[in-house]
Amino acid sequence: MAALPTAFYDRPTLEVAADLLGKVLVHRPSGTLTAGRIVEAEAYIGEDDPACHAAAGRTRRNAPLYGPPGLAYVYLNYGIHFLFNVVTEAESRPAAVLVRALEPVEGLELMRARRAPDRKGRDVPDHELCRGPGSLTRAMGITLADNLADLSGRRLYLEDRGGGPPAALIAWTPRIGISGGTDRLWRCYVKGSAAVSGPRDTDRQ
Repeated sequence: MAALPTAFYDRPTLEVAADLLGKVLVHRPSGTLTAGRIVEAEAYIGEDDPACHAAAGRTRRNAPLYGPPGLAYVYLNYGIHFLFNVVTEAESRPAAVLVRALEPVEGLELMRARRAPDRKGRDVPDHELCRGPGSLTRAMGITLADNLADLSGRRLYLEDRGGGPPAALIAWTPRIGISGGTDRLWRCYVKGSAAVSGPRDTDRQ
């Protein structure tokens, strides 16, 4: 299966966010392979978006946001979790989509080994393996080593395996876990998926 082309990401960020739902994220470092179907994503767009890392202007850390499109932007959040984003839009226009949750497709045993046991000493249920952006990267083995990865390559990439949700099953809500820009309905998810990490009762179409 071929990776999505760079042209897929070189589009308005909200369009990319919606079209990411149903696509499969694949990570295959050092002979291992894990994959999951995207069911939740959030858009971050431009220096006038207070929740976007580009709000303070270009820095060494956020430089990947400025393009080119089709790169991975991975950063350490609060010194605890790695978060995985795909860079969108034309070069020099800072924007990205944060992938928040996956339904596991391949490599579940490896995901379980990376996630289990949880803080309560229990095995993590399949639908929780990649539920939330920090859990997702831990289960998938995504780290800062993947920052700036070309998503059209063969180590970290996205595939279209079919099975994308119809428009009626895509919900848009405010983004979560942020303090600014909460008025923007830039979080989308697949209705009915148990892997979705955030609120599911505030759908706005």
